[in-house]
Amino acid sequence: MHYKPAEIEPKWQAAWDKEKAFKTSENLEALQGKPKYYILDMFPYPSGAGLHVGHPEGYTATDVLARLKRMQGFAVLHPMGWDSFGLPAERAAMRSNEHPAAITRRNVDNFRRQIKRLGFSYDWDREIATSSPDYYRWTQWIFLKLYEKGLAYLAEVPVNWCPALGTVLANEEVKDGKYVETGDPVERRLMKQWMLKITVYAERLLEDLEGLDWPEGVKEMQRNWIGKSIGAEISFLVDGTKEKLTVFTSRPDTLFGATYCVVAPEHPLLTQIVSAACRAGVDRYVKEVTQKTDLARTDLAKEKTGVFTGGHALHPVTGKPIPIWVADYVLMSYGTGAIMAVPAHDERDYEFAVKYQIPVVPVIQPKEGPMPEGAAFSGDGRLVNSDFLNGLSVEEAQKKMVEWLAREGKGQGRVQYRLRDWLFSRQRYWGEPIPIVHREDGTIVPLTASDLPVELPPVDKYQPTEDGKPPLARAGAAWLDVTLPDGAKAQRETNTMPQWAGSCWYYLRYLDPKNENAPWNPKAEKFWMPVDLYVGGVEHAVLHLLYSRFWHKVLYDCGLVSTKEPFRRLFNQGMILAYSYRDHDGKYYHPSEVEEKEGEWVTKSGGRKVVSQIEKMSKSKLNVVNPDEVIDEYGADAMRLYEMFMGPLEQTKPWQMAGVEGVYRFLHRVWRLAVDERNGELAGRVVDAPGTSEPELWKLLHRTVKKVREDTENMQFNTAISQMMIFVNEATNTKTVPREILKTFLRVLASYAPHLAEELWQRMGETTLIAFASYPSFDLSLCVQDEVTVVLQVNGKKRDEIVVSKTLGKDELEKIALSSEKMLKFMDGKPAKKVIVVPGRLVNVVV
Repeated sequence: MHYKPAEIEPKWQAAWDKEKAFKTSENLEALQGKPKYYILDMFPYPSGAGLHVGHPEGYTATDVLARLKRMQGFAVLHPMGWDSFGLPAERAAMRSNEHPAAITRRNVDNFRRQIKRLGFSYDWDREIATSSPDYYRWTQWIFLKLYEKGLAYLAEVPVNWCPALGTVLANEEVKDGKYVETGDPVERRLMKQWMLKITVYAERLLEDLEGLDWPEGVKEMQRNWIGKSIGAEISFLVDGTKEKLTVFTSRPDTLFGATYCVVAPEHPLLTQIVSAACRAGVDRYVKEVTQKTDLARTDLAKEKTGVFTGGHALHPVTGKPIPIWVADYVLMSYGTGAIMAVPAHDERDYEFAVKYQIPVVPVIQPKEGPMPEGAAFSGDGRLVNSDFLNGLSVEEAQKKMVEWLAREGKGQGRVQYRLRDWLFSRQRYWGEPIPIVHREDGTIVPLTASDLPVELPPVDKYQPTEDGKPPLARAGAAWLDVTLPDGAKAQRETNTMPQWAGSCWYYLRYLDPKNENAPWNPKAEKFWMPVDLYVGGVEHAVLHLLYSRFWHKVLYDCGLVSTKEPFRRLFNQGMILAYSYRDHDGKYYHPSEVEEKEGEWVTKSGGRKVVSQIEKMSKSKLNVVNPDEVIDEYGADAMRLYEMFMGPLEQTKPWQMAGVEGVYRFLHRVWRLAVDERNGELAGRVVDAPGTSEPELWKLLHRTVKKVREDTENMQFNTAISQMMIFVNEATNTKTVPREILKTFLRVLASYAPHLAEELWQRMGETTLIAFASYPSFDLSLCVQDEVTVVLQVNGKKRDEIVVSKTLGKDELEKIALSSEKMLKFMDGKPAKKVIVVPGRLVNVVV
């Protein structure tokens, strides 16, 4: 009767399903009086590839915590669903001409099966999918709220257009002029698109970060993305015209150091600024630049490029003409689309000025030492070469210059944000239809809540039409054509929403997923929100989290949610990597195809040398580890335990099957503590005696209960498991294991290895699930260790260690150290010059 997870685990998964063990009550009155804990995973996109072992890392962590919190008496909400709209399913549909819904449904079924095999305690009655009409009905409803508040609008904007896919791509999907997933070329086009005014919320999105328990790195990424700059708008008269070139600068104190201006290639004044002699060169440059993405244009590492326009601006203080250039690193979408360049005090401007031989005029003298040579100086100091600002500090000069500009009518103080409005529409099929119709006269009419959902219609193909319209334009007139209540004719919007839309608010639908009359019950929202812990990858640190926070604040302003922020605490798990094997020609080999010989990796057939390296898991590198294979060989509990034992959750680490083998052996030891493997009966060492009958094990148990609880709550899962291993090792070496001790330990283990814990709990005579048991308490007085390990050193090097009473004084420790045989050996007969004693820690003998 050995430990057989293949028999145990399906049994208990079926029992949990039958009893709906992890269903969260919808009766809010029944939950009153309990502390609540809403624990949320960033829900997955159900790809055709299924899960690899890296995906469940965060899910395992949240499940351990969810199980612990239930045992502590919390009302726990722990749901799962699917971010199921998006481009991958649409591309698969294009290849196979199968409906994306069918592909997505198949993928979801596989993901759900894999996740259930790991025994996660999700409330499956709350399962959602963003591509289900009963879900996206409410995504459309929220869009109408945005439209009602004037936050959704149509605008002609430059976009990343992929001709091969026939759709707009986000900046993050484009690199070096190509779509990152397929390598298809991307070009810039002006197109009419739906936009959301996220910029209206820039300051609140920035301010409210401060009260969140999030990783500081994530908060800093959001601050940088929002990009708040306090400065001034300054007007430069364009020489020879009546036009004014307005620039934004965060450093108005450096105005006297401005030696040139730069405008974006899309700037509306460019045609009036450029001279006849320079027009051909400017036109060529602008055409070249417009094919680049904003990210490529502002890459700090790239070499700066630009063209002189032939025009000049008049300096607002001195009246002297300074040249106007056009350059790709200035964006029309940021600030005013024009800058004043101060090369002495801005590294980017300095590089540009040196390249094109433009004067560099320093206006800030460092507090100490001379100006740096061959670089810009961006530090603090006193103003020089600046007329009425001379001698002032940077802070004083900024204030005085802003006052002067306002008084002279040449500028004003202003706060600027890097954040741009959200480009919201896509020319795709597999997304939420936008609930808008267009009258024949071009006016826009939003639909009403009773018109929702606007369901996706059938189409003959999922590609854009031959004349470049979105795939929804292929729908028949029965869907496209609408007669309004006043009898007017209109046509439906054929763009769809981006994948971000459904993931912006899914945490709210989990609160009340079957509600047909509202997106959620206000009472449920008030009880459960905000999310207490949100766990997911750092790759979503900016956009998903920023967009969710934006929508949440809009809903808050509409009186539809009770909290200003959706996620109280955020935790980013690290990535799990894998070993890959590649030869010198770049060909990858599956681990089963290689072996180690004489310290080198070679292919089993042919003996070709390969290099082993740790990389991200991918099918192309043949290093994907399928959780099904791990569970088949070692069981779900072993996989769960290993995922948490690999190292700190937030760190990136490599997957190693030998590590799974190690925790599998640990689970065997737990099994043998309770079960006699000869007959399957309760082990003879398990006795009906009080826990105090094994006093040292009793103390260790209380220390284990305390440490596992605290470490789990602090998401230090690896050290919690280490403590359980210490306990099992000690329990294995005792003469008896009191039933009270073993049952208490099983309640500690239950969050981590729930299947094994349930099985042993039942074998010990319990008739209810251990998942319903309470987490054990501990006696703090028993957690204080009476003995400590003291390290003995000779000349700072460890030579021995002793276990002694915590109360042992300096003199006693010194005597023990000086009589230790190992210490005397390394002292080599020499007398002690000095003995350093740190009670409870170490004794160092200097000879």
